[in-house]
Parts: sequence; structure tokens; C-alpha cells
Amino acid sequence: EVQLVESGGGLVQAGESLRLSCAASGFTFDDYAIGWFRQAPGKEREGVSCITNSVGSTYYADSVKGRFTISSDNAKNTVYLQMNSLKPEDTAVYYCAAAAGNWDGPPSLYEYDYWGQGTQVTVSS
Repeated sequence: EVQLVESGGGLVQAGESLRLSCAASGFTFDDYAIGWFRQAPGKEREGVSCITNSVGSTYYADSVKGRFTISSDNAKNTVYLQMNSLKPEDTAVYYCAAAAGNWDGPPSLYEYDYWGQGTQVTVSS
């Protein structure tokens, strides 16, 4: 059974940091791109970051560049999202997702095959 389980969300103040984890099981981790998405109330789900495990390329949304860092520990089948200098506008439910294949660029939202249940991140001002 394929599973993606996010953890690490919480309530922090602006300027603080959080590290999200996405633990994957049930598929060959190295053959997938893993992405982080977020969805705030009343807004569409948006891509935050992605790592292509076959090559290790990383991608970031402009809104998080320089503040967020995605990394992968293939031995643990886990992808991390280190979030620094958090802002109130980063408040959302954060999801990780897996897209099968070797990607030259970040998969689009609809190209992901599996999704986690999400973890809430709330940043107070």
C-alpha cells in the first residue's frame, strides 16, 4: 500500500522556522519526484517545492525561494521541507505528493500520483 505521511506542522510566530517531513512507503522512492504543495482556506492548492529523486534537482515557488529548502534522505524514504523566516502568508495545509517517472522539471499538480493527508502550518504575526 502506498502511503505518504506528513508531519512537523504547527503554530509558530512570524520569523520562526519549521521542518516538515514526508515519510513514503509502498513504492520505489528513487523513481519518483516528490513535491510539497499548500492550500490556504479559500485558495487553490499551489506548488511550493519539488525534488526529482532520480537526479536530485530541486525547484521552488518564487514566494518561498531563499526561505525554504527541500531535501531527501533516500535511505529513510523521507523528504524534508525546511521552512525558515516564516510569514503569516505561509499559513496553509501542507501536502506532499509523489509523481512516478524521471522528470526534467517539476510535475504539474495533476501529474502527481499519490498524496498525503496534509499537515497544518499556522504562522502568527
